[in-house]
Amino acid sequence: MATTAVDTRGSIDTSHRRVILASSLGTVFEWYDFYLYGSLAALIGKHFFSGLNETSQFIFALLAFAAGFAVRPFGAIVFGRLGDMIGRKYTFLITIVIMGSSTFLVGVLPGYAKVGVIAPVLLITLRLLQGLALGGEYGGAATYVAEHAPQGKRGLYTSFIQITATFGLFLSLLVILGTRLGLGTENFESWGWRIPFLVSLLLLIVSVYIRMQLSESPVFQQMKAEGKHSKAPLTEAFGQWSNLKLVILALLGATAGQAVVWYTGQFYALYFLTQSLRIDGTTANLLIAAALVIGTPFFVVFGWLSDRVGRKSIVLAGCLLAALTYFPIFKGLTHYGNPAIEQAAATSPVSVVADPRACSFQFDPVGKSRFTSSCDVAKSALAKRGIPYSNVAAERGSVAEVRIGEVTIASFEGGSLDSKAFAEQSKAFGAQLGAALKKAGYPEKADPEQTNNVMLVVLLAILVLYVTMVYGPIAAWLVEMFPTRIRYTSMSLPYHIGNGWFGGFVPTIGFMLVAWKGDIYYGLWYPIIVAIGTFFIGLLFLRETKDVDIRH
Repeated sequence: MATTAVDTRGSIDTSHRRVILASSLGTVFEWYDFYLYGSLAALIGKHFFSGLNETSQFIFALLAFAAGFAVRPFGAIVFGRLGDMIGRKYTFLITIVIMGSSTFLVGVLPGYAKVGVIAPVLLITLRLLQGLALGGEYGGAATYVAEHAPQGKRGLYTSFIQITATFGLFLSLLVILGTRLGLGTENFESWGWRIPFLVSLLLLIVSVYIRMQLSESPVFQQMKAEGKHSKAPLTEAFGQWSNLKLVILALLGATAGQAVVWYTGQFYALYFLTQSLRIDGTTANLLIAAALVIGTPFFVVFGWLSDRVGRKSIVLAGCLLAALTYFPIFKGLTHYGNPAIEQAAATSPVSVVADPRACSFQFDPVGKSRFTSSCDVAKSALAKRGIPYSNVAAERGSVAEVRIGEVTIASFEGGSLDSKAFAEQSKAFGAQLGAALKKAGYPEKADPEQTNNVMLVVLLAILVLYVTMVYGPIAAWLVEMFPTRIRYTSMSLPYHIGNGWFGGFVPTIGFMLVAWKGDIYYGLWYPIIVAIGTFFIGLLFLRETKDVDIRH
């Protein structure tokens, strides 16, 4: 039989290669659909949430992105049940049709300027459908490939599924960059951003054709022929404590940490470059793409390695390394990406001196609140410019001040002003603040002449390497934890709670923390705490599974 060598110690035969290729390509396109929104979150916020204030606009756009993650566990339950009852193949045919159709429709939705609040409602509805579909996709693809893999090669085989998420992100970045460069920034931001969503219709057709060529998993076929498949997979998976306990441990001791490392290393890093360091969006996307090219082969390397040394040690090592090094790596991104911010913050640190009771948590999901206290005015102006600052408590009732080194600028109380007067005062305050910040050396945008792109790629590649450590072996580890009759359902739920809730909210929670504290690194505490928790729970309570027989 013809083979395709993967390394000197093993190979993948032709039939298995077809299984991996078909499953992986379909999943690449599905991740492409899902990540288009994430890559264009800031721009989509301007079109669909333009009724909100500027700070809330970006955060709410991220929340709409996160909404797709929030429903993924429900998709895991619905489609996991179908996968364990009727089969793996037909279930992820359904998921890819829902996913591709929803993504295409995003490209034709009218914006807020045309239909008002209906626009974000429709957008979020489509995001929810995407999340439901993706909730059923991953468990099916991972289970399907693992059940075809020979003993001792499940880590290698399923690692190709793990590449698909990064390839999907990479493909979405390439299409976005190509469209932006082809149309120009103005046309792209006006209407050209819709093209990558419309292109997904072609990808949907290809994906469905590929999936139609697959046959059912041999393990599932044998189990069904013997009458051993589950009639009530939800009850067996979550109604019996012995299995439910394992589901909970898989979530807290494996997928939660894997998820926050994944999203911090790719999405949060991208947002950090553009929102905190003010690096041009095209440049930031190219930097992330270069890091992905360097790091992606290591998904297979760590998948292969997990067949030899085990899944558990590699995943947990990735969580620990990430937690210990995130702060120096992200500070390094600042040093090499926008050194002017680092220098200005050192020589002329910014602080907001205000009565803490007058400072709001500036998040307005419906666009009706007015943040008019002197503290809110000052913090909003600084957040808009991406300026790091510290908070200093002042006397009760005092007017907030912004200190830039030795310079002090008084804010203003806007509660008694009408909208026009408030806008005029804000403009005057912003101009005064901007002049003082510029004089202190704070740049409006990163200077390309001062940006060290080589070092940025190195640091971003390290972040991607951590991603490959935690993600490469995770599918094999989850598949091997649960019995065949309820495998699809059991593994899908902890995976999608971990990646949908713990991981999917990394950008949103991270930047809400930054906006709250003013410290551009403060958002890293969320993934660090989760990753450390996963390390200790996984170390103490989860077993190594690489040698188990998954046919039962």
